Amino acid sequence: MNSRRIVILNFLSYQLVWFAAVVGAAHGMWWLGPIVVGPLVVLHLRAAKNAPAELSLILVSTLLGCAFDQALLSMGWIAYPPSPLPGWLLPLWMVALWISFATTLNLSTRWLKQRMAAAVLFGAIGGPLAYAAGVRLGAMSWAAGRPVAVALGVGFAVIVPMLYKLSMWFDGYGESGR
Repeated sequence: MNSRRIVILNFLSYQLVWFAAVVGAAHGMWWLGPIVVGPLVVLHLRAAKNAPAELSLILVSTLLGCAFDQALLSMGWIAYPPSPLPGWLLPLWMVALWISFATTLNLSTRWLKQRMAAAVLFGAIGGPLAYAAGVRLGAMSWAAGRPVAVALGVGFAVIVPMLYKLSMWFDGYGESGR
């Protein structure tokens, strides 16, 4: 499969996981995002030139992203609908979102690697917008509105460029995008 197709499929896969996870969570189907992300990650790793490097990126990125979200949850700034996990623990559908986002770092959003200012802006704006969409769809709630949006913006403005730096070390697709 050519690199352009892989990039397009990666972009579409991320959108699919996002909608499955968020809409699923909003309707009590917390398991939908994790179920959808599993086969997509397997296909993503099978297409990679260096699957161990790509898997390392996915794991490290997911851990960093989940730590940020867990901190917001622990401070009571965000809340999620009930799931089988205890309410103080980040739900699995959020983990699925971070896994899926990590698969975009070396493919559909690869262009941000060499544009760190754009990566900061992408995080500062895109992070809060994605969470606001999740709130509007009923998949989560946030406490104080504007302060939480600012915390999300600042947090993502730091995390997103950090993830792109990591993707330079763990690039399972190589410079050609495969």
